[in-house]
Amino acid sequence: MRVTCNWLRHPSSTLLTLGLLVIALPLLSRYALGWSHPYGYLSDLAIGSLLLVTLHQRSWLLSIPLLLVWCIFNLSTAELVNAVGRMPGPADLQYLGDAQFVSHSTQGSGLSQPWLALALALNLAAYLALRSWPAVRRAATFKRTWLLLPLSLFAVHVVCQQLKPSEADQWLQFNLPHKLLAESSNSAQQQLADWLDGDEPSSPPDIRGLSQLDLNGNPLLKQAGSARNVLIITLEGVTGAYLQASRQAIGSSYMQDPMPRLSQWAERGMLTYDYVLHSHQTIRGLYAMLCGDYSKLDSGTPKGLELLNNKARSEQCLPAQLRERGLSTHFLQGAGLRFMAKDQIMPQMGFDKTHGRDWFKNKPYLEFPWGMDDKAYFEGALSYVQQLRKQQQPWMLTLLTVGTHQPYSAPQDYLDRHANAKLAAIAYLDDAVADFLNGLEKQGVLKDTLVIVTSDESHGLENVRLASAWGFNLLLAPEQAQLPVLKHGVYGHVDLTASVLDYFAFPVPANIAGRSLLRDYPGGREIMSYTNGLLRQHDGNGTLTECDFQQVCRRYASPGFIADSARYLGRFSGKPARLISQRAALLDQSLTGNQAEQHYQFANSQRIKLKSTVSDDWADNLVGAQYLTLAKDTQTTVTLKIRALRLDKQGARLQLKTKEYDRDVALPIPELPLLTRAKPMELSFAFDNLEARKAFSFHLLGQGQGAIEILDFSVTSKPLEAKLLATQENPEELPSP
Repeated sequence: MRVTCNWLRHPSSTLLTLGLLVIALPLLSRYALGWSHPYGYLSDLAIGSLLLVTLHQRSWLLSIPLLLVWCIFNLSTAELVNAVGRMPGPADLQYLGDAQFVSHSTQGSGLSQPWLALALALNLAAYLALRSWPAVRRAATFKRTWLLLPLSLFAVHVVCQQLKPSEADQWLQFNLPHKLLAESSNSAQQQLADWLDGDEPSSPPDIRGLSQLDLNGNPLLKQAGSARNVLIITLEGVTGAYLQASRQAIGSSYMQDPMPRLSQWAERGMLTYDYVLHSHQTIRGLYAMLCGDYSKLDSGTPKGLELLNNKARSEQCLPAQLRERGLSTHFLQGAGLRFMAKDQIMPQMGFDKTHGRDWFKNKPYLEFPWGMDDKAYFEGALSYVQQLRKQQQPWMLTLLTVGTHQPYSAPQDYLDRHANAKLAAIAYLDDAVADFLNGLEKQGVLKDTLVIVTSDESHGLENVRLASAWGFNLLLAPEQAQLPVLKHGVYGHVDLTASVLDYFAFPVPANIAGRSLLRDYPGGREIMSYTNGLLRQHDGNGTLTECDFQQVCRRYASPGFIADSARYLGRFSGKPARLISQRAALLDQSLTGNQAEQHYQFANSQRIKLKSTVSDDWADNLVGAQYLTLAKDTQTTVTLKIRALRLDKQGARLQLKTKEYDRDVALPIPELPLLTRAKPMELSFAFDNLEARKAFSFHLLGQGQGAIEILDFSVTSKPLEAKLLATQENPEELPSP
């Protein structure tokens, strides 16, 4: 016992404990989390050795705050990557101490990596306990020359990134402090370079190659298509890597075959394998494919929401165009409609009928928080098609699945046969969609219907290049014999609207962008994508450029967009890199014309049946006001009016939450009063945005027995008056009471 105590009192014990906390534990957790990458281990060693040299036997005032932040950074990174597949950024720093930030999926289900939290806490406690021993306090500190070790490791990391850049995810190559340091350093370098280079160019960059309509290719069909109907099947999160023909076409090294039955169907249709998904999020994917326009290449307010204030542009979307030409138009998804305001956006696009989870009367095979499991969903969708075929009018139907959305939905027998829930859910979807296509064939639907199978976004694959932007387009038409099995060339969601209109030889509105999948083009084309925090541009002449979070761009020799590998050509930053960002910003230009005042109405006066309990801020949300951008120096006013349609005597308890980047943010929101049949709710409040709020969401939650009607949920943002803004920035100027 005395030997043990003497060892603990030895000065080397604190050094060992500190080393375990700042070096060994990050390296071990990286391995345990499956994040092994040489650059990541090098980053951990660089930051860990810097902390070790800096903090060993330094002042408590320095060591305790830094080590606490270090622990929070490590845990927060693991939790956020697990929840939404990205690292924290500068905008997240204010939430790092928030318990919700480190929850499994921001839904309050607890830590996904409790072992990491426990290990960090125990190591930190052990270090602080040993530091309190008198013999330890007298130990010597490191000399300043030891700082050469971490600085050398940082230099090696920078050199390796330049000589052999990696396309791996950010968290594989950096730990969070290193990433933030790299961003700050690169931003300072760019500001210096901009100052040395001089002013910005006077004219904006040319984006005509990205935004124009191009129907100059050679038609694949001799005349207009013979189909009467259009069916678009949208599979949640599916990447093109899941289809065998797509993998073979690009020579992919991905060896698994998650969707063999859909792969067999791909051999019967025309498969476009070099197919680009422009962004993440379902509503952005739906907008791009159904409105012939790029979804925003950043995290700003989705254009689908902005479409609510732009009727003229809405009338150019594919459903509106087909409705104008005599088709009845329908949208059917397996989830509820209110999330992301699809209950309003889809009708605005031109759908006559928009249905969600409440439409389905068939019993689901699984309980899934987002909605119908895929097998039950496609059985319901098949009956919907049967109803449409009984009518004389031609139709357009767009389907959207939900079972392959995190946390993934699959029966136990699928879970038993596959390595994880994600692969099991993909296999379950594969069987469901293949059975659905077989059912369509038996009904004779394929003889008179243009069928397109695609995905809204890609949930990506580890160690598969560009998987987050890799989609697919499988087209089945009555004229299949005239179409190739593999469609060569680079295409994307921006091309889908023009392709369908071109199939029918309908005129395409001037504001629709893209090419037609039903034409062959002699040359390449420009196209852009923004996924996993990387902005990518292909110039149509064999060069793909990829710009990362450090605002550093890398060029690759790549004939197409999607490729298993590409030859590295070099890197650049400064004005050339900023030019790419400017082109993306021009494509992102708001449908509302970037007006200073923005107004959104999220109420549609529909009957809403309440649940007795609320368990999920997202699935149980009663309004679709998600992922808004509230500009800097504006004031946002929210007006809410709700009445009871049928409630018991206990009434309904409502709560309004606000989130930024999917995490709770505290704002001066008044408590909502109890809603009863005798007393409707009317409420208005405002809050200021001294800094821009991005990915901002409102979550209206309600529980009770009965139903309610939301008469008004309006959000208006106006610029702050100059006088008010001045007093808020300088509160000492406020008059004395």
